[in-house]
Amino acid sequence: MPPLTEVKLRAIKPTGKIERFSDSGGLYLEVSKAGGKHWRWKYRFEKKEKRLSFGPWPETTLKEARERRDAARKLLRTGVDPGTRSKQVRAIGPAGEASATFEEVATEFIRNQRNVWAESHAKRVEGRLRLDVYPHIGHRPIASVTEPRDILVIIRKIEARKAFDCAHRVLGICSRVFRYGVTLGIVSSDPCRDLKGALVPYQKGQFAALTKPEEVGRLMLAIDNYKGTVVVRAALVFSALTFCRPCEVRRAEWREVDFNKNIWTVSKQTMKGTWKTRAEHHVPLSRQAIEVLEGIRPYSGTGKYIFPGTKKGRPLSENGVNGAIRNMGYTDEQMTAHGFRAMASTLLNELAYRHDVIEAQLAHKDSNQIRAIYNRAEYMAERRHLMQAWADYLDELRALATKGFSGS
Repeated sequence: MPPLTEVKLRAIKPTGKIERFSDSGGLYLEVSKAGGKHWRWKYRFEKKEKRLSFGPWPETTLKEARERRDAARKLLRTGVDPGTRSKQVRAIGPAGEASATFEEVATEFIRNQRNVWAESHAKRVEGRLRLDVYPHIGHRPIASVTEPRDILVIIRKIEARKAFDCAHRVLGICSRVFRYGVTLGIVSSDPCRDLKGALVPYQKGQFAALTKPEEVGRLMLAIDNYKGTVVVRAALVFSALTFCRPCEVRRAEWREVDFNKNIWTVSKQTMKGTWKTRAEHHVPLSRQAIEVLEGIRPYSGTGKYIFPGTKKGRPLSENGVNGAIRNMGYTDEQMTAHGFRAMASTLLNELAYRHDVIEAQLAHKDSNQIRAIYNRAEYMAERRHLMQAWADYLDELRALATKGFSGS
């Protein structure tokens, strides 16, 4: 049956019984016994047939009904039930979706994304919105924010404080909120889409890291002489030995360590990535890494976290290791907590260890998920050897630094 047209719609007359006139993609017009005409969309979610109302005709035109159908189909492809989401949208604002403010829609967007985002990332997004966006447009109905200049004012204020990376990130966050609104039928378009060329150019660089053997040796010697807390010093050494991400180290829990097999299993919740792509990461522990854990056990062994923070029940703060690196005299252009990963990757590749094994130990994602799972198992023996060899190499570099590298 050919799709509906406005001419066909006007020609439809009530017959005293319920009739349905199909358009396309599951969209149809339902005519009641009394002659009322309403748009319906038929779809399936979790193997169940469902229907969603798009409003009456002619108040909702054929074009608008198709646009709402397309938006709902996009939402369905993300694994979200459009019917459930429609109810949530109607509940966003006290006077209905037309009054929904930018902050209310952004809050709903973040709540939805918490299914796939790490909690730390969700909090960073919320923080950026509260600091830079809500003071300007948070109170406004999101449907009224239609001009790119409304967003550009916000971006220019961020750039004025030289936070160019933050400006790019905030623009991306705002764009996602607006596109979320488009999907829900609250917003007609994303005003951020034409602003990318207006931002101050910013090229994100690699995390600062020391990658020369002499530098690494002196770094390990500096960690040995660090005068801070036992917990922070242990976290520094453990970061160097395992070259895991800073969030993985500071959130490490005692229950994740198998001292019989000398392996630390980083939980799926802690790992980087979306909920669907995250997986447990197994870190073989060298003899030196076990010594670090045994050394700190008297200080934190009765608690949850291996490296606890100053607040009871909380892990070491995000700035714990970075702050220690600064206290040792390294600038943020020289070395960062994340830099231990680049440090290990660079030197291990230079030492001619297999690149695939190094990447597996770094937990870098393989685009082929089946192959990635296979590689994690296949490389475990090599990874154990790699981690012990790396720990021994750091000891060697530390010893050479003590001698002033006179024997190198």
